Amino acid sequence: QVQLVESGGGLVQAGGSLRLSCAASGRTFSSSAMGWFRQAPGKEREFVAAIIWGGSSTAYADSVEGRFTIPRNNAKNTVYLQMNSLKPEDTAVYYCAARAYGRNWPTGNSYEYADWGRGTQVTVSS
Repeated sequence: QVQLVESGGGLVQAGGSLRLSCAASGRTFSSSAMGWFRQAPGKEREFVAAIIWGGSSTAYADSVEGRFTIPRNNAKNTVYLQMNSLKPEDTAVYYCAARAYGRNWPTGNSYEYADWGRGTQVTVSS
């Protein structure tokens, strides 16, 4: 059974930092790009960041470029989202996603991701 479990969400003041974690299990992720998406109330789910598995190629949404990074630990099958200089508009439920085996390009299209976590809430107060 494939599982992506997010953790690390919470309430933070504007300008602060949070680090989200996504622990993946249930299949081989060694050839699957991983990504983070978010959905704010009343808005569609949007791409945040993605990374290939086994390399250093990444992709970021313009809105988070320079503030967020997506490191990963291959040995632990874990992907992180380091969020710095947080803004109230970053408030959303953040979802971890994995592409199917062999799909190792960090795309921003949600339909290209096969597996999803249940999400973790991030709230940034002004």
